[in-house]
Amino acid sequence: MRNTIIIISLLQLSLMAGAQESRLESPDRKIELIATYDTQLRWELKMGDRQIILPSGISMELTDQEFPAEKDKIRKIETLIIDEIVKPVIPHKDSEIRNICNEMTINFRSGFAVVFRVYNDGVAYRFKTDIKGNVIVMDERAEINFPGGTTAWYPLEESFMSHNERTYIPTSLDTINEKHLASLPVLFKSNGVNILATESALEDYPGMWLMGNGSNALKGVYPYYPDEERLFGDRNVRVMSRRDFLAETKGERSFPWRVFIISDTDAGLIESNMTYLLADECRMDDTGWIKPGKVAWDWWNNLNLYGVDFRAGINTKTYEHYIDFAAEYGIEYVILDEGWYRFGNVLDVNPDIDINYLCNYAESKGVGIILWVVWNTLDDKLHEALPQYASWGVKGIKVDFMQRDDQKVVNYYWNIAEKAAAYKLMVDFHGAYKPAGLRRTWPNVLTREGVKGLENTKWSYDITPDHDLTIPFIRMVAGPMDYTPGAMINFDSINFRPSWNRPASMGTRVHQMSMYVIYESPLQMLADSPSNYRKEGECTAFIACVPVTWDETRVLQAKVGDYLVMVRRSGEEWFIGAMTDWKARDFNIDLSFLGEGEYNAIIFSDGVNADRFTQDYKKTEITVSKEDTLKINMAPGGGYAARITKK
Repeated sequence: MRNTIIIISLLQLSLMAGAQESRLESPDRKIELIATYDTQLRWELKMGDRQIILPSGISMELTDQEFPAEKDKIRKIETLIIDEIVKPVIPHKDSEIRNICNEMTINFRSGFAVVFRVYNDGVAYRFKTDIKGNVIVMDERAEINFPGGTTAWYPLEESFMSHNERTYIPTSLDTINEKHLASLPVLFKSNGVNILATESALEDYPGMWLMGNGSNALKGVYPYYPDEERLFGDRNVRVMSRRDFLAETKGERSFPWRVFIISDTDAGLIESNMTYLLADECRMDDTGWIKPGKVAWDWWNNLNLYGVDFRAGINTKTYEHYIDFAAEYGIEYVILDEGWYRFGNVLDVNPDIDINYLCNYAESKGVGIILWVVWNTLDDKLHEALPQYASWGVKGIKVDFMQRDDQKVVNYYWNIAEKAAAYKLMVDFHGAYKPAGLRRTWPNVLTREGVKGLENTKWSYDITPDHDLTIPFIRMVAGPMDYTPGAMINFDSINFRPSWNRPASMGTRVHQMSMYVIYESPLQMLADSPSNYRKEGECTAFIACVPVTWDETRVLQAKVGDYLVMVRRSGEEWFIGAMTDWKARDFNIDLSFLGEGEYNAIIFSDGVNADRFTQDYKKTEITVSKEDTLKINMAPGGGYAARITKK
């Protein structure tokens, strides 16, 4: 719904030593973008008297010319004020978002243009071309030059073949050189200001990555178009050689937004909706069938059922049991992960599984079925598989192991989103690059991985409370993340051991429970076994009641890597989630965000012995009002979760 969009012809242009300079401010006038053009186009950023990005060159090279060309001339500059209310089809953190920014388009005589937008919480730019027919993009130049002393949380990558599941490494920017490749998003601290770099509206073009030069500067790098590809095993399609260009695409188009979310506070990063607002609008006519929800997941817990009278495994009886569990707790979906079909053919069903029966049984219980598939194997049978899944009554697909974001694979995501929508199938992408706008354009794409999540506890020590307190400020800012929380077996750092068959988590029980409030994912997994969840029934009942979409989000206390306290509203209910690293912490939470009258609060907090036995928790139920203050006490690696309902 649009409230106000005003077009004004304001030419902010001056001559400085032969260069043309244009300035654009944020609506609150706290951020200033300066664009200059002589023979090169550069942009820089100021926040008050602090320069947070130094002049940085940008350009695009096609087969026969570079934009802007050496002798190109500015034809006109157009300025636009945008002020509208956006109502997301799937509200990840807010059901209404005010989209307010100032926009400036610099048009060149060559048919090339660059669009800048300045929001109160960041800036973005994108290229536009107006050329008939197709063009071949040979390269794109994107410099980001920072002042000295800038630091980064850097997701170091090994190559463009990646699940983009990284640990964010705090480092001084001047130590990052051309050997240090990073996938987006990346968080920087420049002159005391947070700047998160990512992208949006990524379509028909490769993803952007970053690489340093050892002197407080980075440049955009991109996977070139694949030439020779080779399949290893049933799922790893590796690029053996590449062409000499990034993309062949339409000559009349807008290119992806280069996004820089800016905040003086760590809390502001999480509250930002910029990546969603910059994405292209929804292309679906019918979205009413899209139903976010929670998912009982089989793979992480290794199908570890106990106290049952059948042999647990990849078979009909086991999944019938998962369906019964989901129905008992009001969990909307059950996923059939790896093993339900025989590798190499997504229509060759494991003979131990009766898919028709399971879909019908699930439907009778008010539960939906989601199927896991390997991406290239799905592609081999795409036009047969999707209608077959729909005829079975499947509600969604989990597409895995793409591990790339060159133009060819980016286009695969868009094709799957569109084709799945035609059969009313929701999509969860795993082995995936970060969210970059697809979720707004095709809202049946509810979530994706591209995050180092709980599954890593099966083989590594990487998933610590410190890590859990880093990803909300970086990866989650780009969009929903399928971290897959919910471990019921919990350890401190001394006693934790990775285990493939009997996995557990680091941190307290309530640390895991709080993730259902804090981590955004409209398909939110319950990673543990139904047997463990039934054994811990009151914790499971709380997890099951937490919504997966939200009307309002507020961050109350936040520090990257250390702690996070936030409240979210769904309808008239409020939920509080809090997490801490390995340091015990106390917070006082003012409940003035509540409405008038009395409320019932159900609270899960770390038990008095949670520092010794991390599964120790305390459940309390109290009456509160907007005049009250809650005291949060968290053990090392701890958490806090509360549901507040009007009496």
